[in-house]
Formats: sequence, C-alpha cells, structure tokens
Amino acid sequence: MAQEVTESGVRREPGPRPDEAAAPVLDINNIEVIYEDVILVLRGLSLSVREGQIVALLGSNGAGKSTTLKAVAGLLYSEHGEITQGKVLYRGKLINKANPAEIVRMGISLVMEGRRVFEHLTVQENLAAGAYTRKASEVGEDIDLVYGFFPRLKDRRIQLAGYLSGGEQQMLAIGRSVMSRPKLMLLDEPSLGLAPLLVAEIFERIRALNSDLGTTVLLVEQNARRALEVANHAYVMENGRIVLEGPAAELASNPDVQEFYLGLSESGTRKSYRDVKHYKRRKRWL
Repeated sequence: MAQEVTESGVRREPGPRPDEAAAPVLDINNIEVIYEDVILVLRGLSLSVREGQIVALLGSNGAGKSTTLKAVAGLLYSEHGEITQGKVLYRGKLINKANPAEIVRMGISLVMEGRRVFEHLTVQENLAAGAYTRKASEVGEDIDLVYGFFPRLKDRRIQLAGYLSGGEQQMLAIGRSVMSRPKLMLLDEPSLGLAPLLVAEIFERIRALNSDLGTTVLLVEQNARRALEVANHAYVMENGRIVLEGPAAELASNPDVQEFYLGLSESGTRKSYRDVKHYKRRKRWL
C-alpha cells in the first residue's frame, strides 16, 4: 500500500476514514465514578471514539469532563476516586484497573489542564521526559517530529520551560505527549487562558496532529466554537452524564447548543446577556 506524505513531511500509511471504522478505539460504557467513597461525579456515562476522529466533549464547569479523561488515563486513584460501575475499553481491552504507565504504553496519552510542564527543565529536557516509553535510539527523531509541528519550541529548545509564554507552554505540553507516539490523545482544555490568536494556532496544530500522524483525539474544551470546528463528532455533558451527541456540524446548528454554549440566539445572532429572555429558556434535555 502506498504511503501518504503529509504537509508536515510525515509519511503515514493511509488508514480508514473516521466514518469507516468498524469498532471504537475507545468505548466508555455506562461508567460511574465516585470520589472519597461518597461523591458521585459520573453517573452512567457512555461515549465512543472511533479511529482517526477528533471527538469533542463539551460541558460547563463541574460537569465531569476532566474526570472522564482521568478515568481513561488511570489517574483516578491518585485523587481518591475510582470507577465503581461500567467499563472503559481501549481497542476492546478492559482498562478500568490498568495503571497510568501501562495505559501510556498501550498508546493513550493525556495532556492535563493547566499545562504542567517541568519549569526547571529546558524545552528539550521536557520533551525527552515524555519519551520514557520509547527506545533511546528513537528519541532524537521524535524530538525532531515535535519541532516540525511546533517550530517555536525548536527556537527555545535550551530555554527553561518556566520562562515560556502560556501558549508556548501549551505547545510544549502537547509536544511532550507526542513524544510517546500515542494512538489516542486526551486533551483537557488546551485553550485555557490563551489569547485568541494562540488559541487558533493550538487548534490548527491539533488538527495537523490528527491529519498528519493519524492521532485519534478526545478533546475536552469549554471553547465550544473552536472545538466544534475541528471535531468530527461531539458530546454534550451535564451533571456527570451525556445529554446530547451527534456529528459536530449538527451540534453546532442545534438551537440549545447555540444558545448555551455558543452564545447565539435562534436567529444565529450574538446573544446579549442583558436580554432577560435568555434566562427564561430551559435546556430541552433537562
């Protein structure tokens, strides 16, 4: 089978289109998550992510979006949480009880909210830290790959990460995740705290990682407009459960999504928060 050469110069084997995949890469089936044995956060949540897709998970603060990603990445136990019901399947394999290192080796990588770079290390040292599952002979090639996607990082490769701008730190966090060559990347609020131009650049890089490397992406994001622009499929989450799902383009035109997540009126114009009627409408899924 002939290889495809992407705009970034990456060679990849052509795989199935997102809508042609026979089975989900990630299948979350009716899970419940409890913290401290008493706080129920996820309440029978189910969603699927198919090969080659970018899937957006939208919702307000406290809906359970970050908990969903931590449940997949095996990080609940570090926060005194656990999956008490349901299944998390990666390529058909149950990973409810797998530890984070095992999950990374399977091909899943999480970019956590808040970037969390190693501030006392240089950019290049941060990237090398993300390659602990790779062979030593592959690290140089992987770093060059990251620099191809994020040229700014190459210019700052010997600079301490703590002195980077917020946007550059987000690029570094994503680049560090790329170092493990994940098949499924989990992104938690990558636009948080960034200026609009940097947000646009970050989302363009996410799109490029998906198209050039074939990386499947589950994206948690409060910037619903940007998320729906890059996603193939999307879910809306409220109070620990999925309340709405569908192709991203369909959700972008849904009146409830437009009003509560995009700030638009039914006519497609920008909503004013001075309009009292805005507060009278109730979400149809409640």
